Amino acid sequence: MELIKVDLGARSYNISIGSGILPDLGRYLKELQVGKRVLLVTNSNVWRLYGKIVKESLSDAGYRVLVGEIGDGEEYKTLATAERLYDLAYQSGCDRLSPVVALGGGVVGDTAGFVAATYLRGVPLIQVPTTLLAQVDSSVGGKVAVNHPRGKNIIGAFYQPCLVLADIDVLKTLPMREIRSGLAEIIKYGIIWSEEFFSWLEENIGALLAGDAGSLVHVVQESCRIKAEVVEADETEGGLRAILNYGHTVGHAVEALTRYKKYTHGEAVGIGMVAAARLAWSLKLLGFADLSRIEALVRRAGLPYELPENLLVEDIMERFYHDKKVIGGNLTFVLPGCIGKVDIRKDLTRDILINFSKMR
Repeated sequence: MELIKVDLGARSYNISIGSGILPDLGRYLKELQVGKRVLLVTNSNVWRLYGKIVKESLSDAGYRVLVGEIGDGEEYKTLATAERLYDLAYQSGCDRLSPVVALGGGVVGDTAGFVAATYLRGVPLIQVPTTLLAQVDSSVGGKVAVNHPRGKNIIGAFYQPCLVLADIDVLKTLPMREIRSGLAEIIKYGIIWSEEFFSWLEENIGALLAGDAGSLVHVVQESCRIKAEVVEADETEGGLRAILNYGHTVGHAVEALTRYKKYTHGEAVGIGMVAAARLAWSLKLLGFADLSRIEALVRRAGLPYELPENLLVEDIMERFYHDKKVIGGNLTFVLPGCIGKVDIRKDLTRDILINFSKMR
């Protein structure tokens, strides 16, 4: 088992990564000295696969487990879902030491995290991610949120977990589409932070797609290590942390304009990463060789990489300017200068983006 510490002073926590560690969850909670009532948030698919293991582990460790099952999909990441979980917690007598355990993917983790951040002004949060994307990204770093009809993740907070427990074995039950979706965020880390990691991915993408356990352990560890370094330097996205949004400005627009039905989050990020790389090349910030490597790796991961032809430029631009990272009317774009290094740009005009969007 690998332990990665996210060093944030009083809010520091460990990311535990390994195979077969899910049954040890109760022991981990005892080390955290949290309350005996546990609100376990999950969805029906994850509960069917791992609910018994997790509930028995917690019960055997002396915890009373309250199960809050939510729907599977972005449409369930809402204030209404959070309110239902508040009701369960309150009616069951959960207090300020009662932990919320998020067992699932990004929707479960974000929603449960938002509930933990806001119930009684904050209770302990334990993230137990069960998708590759959640293990390498959404469970780490403390971003928690629910959606609003006008935008994704615009109601939220920065709220760090007490523990992230990532069991690689649970990835065996994921459909290939979910593995590919997680690979998008993994590729992102290579582009924004480490050319060495990107090169390793180029050499080992086949093993990852084949489900090789050793390769999966390595990418989860390396992705979490990179994200931990970025979060330690900038916990609340005042500067450096914005580089984690590489591919997401376009990706979020694609998700929203296709009503979160056509693409997974990782697929949309794949499109966004290639679009941002092409934009950087058109501005003479990125060399053609590195652009070609980025496009090739995204394609080899089996991810979409072209903007949908049916999306109108005007609609894409509207989504850009309603992005939550817009400040004072200025867009924030993360553009690569080379593989392993990106720049945060706030000087891209509407005309530049419109002309680029028409180049599809």
